[in-house]
Amino acid sequence: MFTQRFSATRRGARLARYLAVQQLDVWGFPYGGEVSDSAAAIVGELAANAVVHGRVPGRDFELRLVKLPGPGRPGTLRIDVADTRTERRPPAPGTLVPPSPDSETGRGLLVVAALATSWTVLDRPPVGKIVRAALELPER
Repeated sequence: MFTQRFSATRRGARLARYLAVQQLDVWGFPYGGEVSDSAAAIVGELAANAVVHGRVPGRDFELRLVKLPGPGRPGTLRIDVADTRTERRPPAPGTLVPPSPDSETGRGLLVVAALATSWTVLDRPPVGKIVRAALELPER
């Protein structure tokens, strides 16, 4: 398991993505591979959302990566990004509406939904939320 807190800034979001890729390399999923690229995009989008939509001044966001073994299969990478803003929740999975073609924002969770096996939003006790994405790991 890898857990790290980051400042709720654009720099913190970039660092979260970078360290996620580094951790995946340690776990045997090298930079530039399918798992690394997909996970980097998911972490990047969720971290950016935590900074833009979940930011509470003076509070950090947290990234957690967990490699879960699968019975009879390669397993799953669970990606959690938690922030302390409870009232601003993303739409539920399955209810995402694509933005208009000329919109410059609003595609992050569509990217997550396209790359992740599944994703959801959970409460974070005592305050905040966790956006959790799962990524199936290939056989190695």
